[in-house]
Amino acid sequence: MREAFDSDEDETAPTGETLRVTLPAEAAGGRLDKALAEAIPDLSRARLQALMAEGRVTRAGAVLGDPSAKAQAGDYAIAVPPPAPADPQPEAIPLEVLYEDAHLIVVDKPPGMAVHPAPGSETGTLVNALLAHCGASLSGIGGVARPGIVHRIDKETSGIVVAAKSDAAHQGLSALFAAHDIDRVYVALTRGAPKPARDTIVTRLGRSQSDRKKMAVLKTGGREAITHYAVEASFGPTDRPAAARVACRLETGRTHQIRVHLASRGAPCLGDPVYGSGSPTPAVRAAIAEAGLKRQALHAAVLGFVHPVTGETLRFESPLPADMARLETLLQAL
Repeated sequence: MREAFDSDEDETAPTGETLRVTLPAEAAGGRLDKALAEAIPDLSRARLQALMAEGRVTRAGAVLGDPSAKAQAGDYAIAVPPPAPADPQPEAIPLEVLYEDAHLIVVDKPPGMAVHPAPGSETGTLVNALLAHCGASLSGIGGVARPGIVHRIDKETSGIVVAAKSDAAHQGLSALFAAHDIDRVYVALTRGAPKPARDTIVTRLGRSQSDRKKMAVLKTGGREAITHYAVEASFGPTDRPAAARVACRLETGRTHQIRVHLASRGAPCLGDPVYGSGSPTPAVRAAIAEAGLKRQALHAAVLGFVHPVTGETLRFESPLPADMARLETLLQAL
């Protein structure tokens, strides 16, 4: 299975590279485009069909142009062309900088800001702000559309993001994320509380069979996803909490990983418009409205790593932003 660009956020298809994936024996016999889409969640089925029509999908050197052909177990190569240059422009957007040197910059991203340009968020992104703040020093290894970006979080998730300003830092940070050698802790405010109060969730994550815009826990296919969580506080009745504060430590960083994992335990992030099935209690709904929360209650609170150039151990913490902090205070009164 292929390890993709580290991501805790909305899908962005990998580009300008040859992806290699191995389909297991249990995938054989189904439609080829469907099997490949399940194995590579970052590429939609429609995108794979287009790539096949362009002759960009091969197996053992043979071009595979029929999406409806039966999948076979084995190794496949998908040549994804580079994107048309998005050429994001510098924008003088204020940044809360937690750390900066000649090689990298760590910022506390507000909710509502996309990390890099994408359809629907072409401007006002973290990349636009970094281009203005860092100027020519921003690394271009990540490609035109996402210079310096080595990981990302959802547009509506707040918290700490690191970006590279030099090629050495970009390569080093990418290696750390690929090796899962990064300390990342998120704080979620959830509907109810996951059980048990402390556990490790290990699943396969991939695109939902019923809704291709969503991610889901899969029995086969997808990619391994590991989240360590602990309930730090619960609110409401002890035997049946109405809400909870949950700390989630990522071992892997898959698209929407924490949101899907918490929802799979019956405790989705409050305010999550995609995975928040089920309604909170009236008291919790009132607290959400009073706090002004209009997004999933998820915050990247801790980021720790060894500086890839200097070797210094760095660790950053970010307090809950105003909407989540206010909501937690209101929940404590339940």
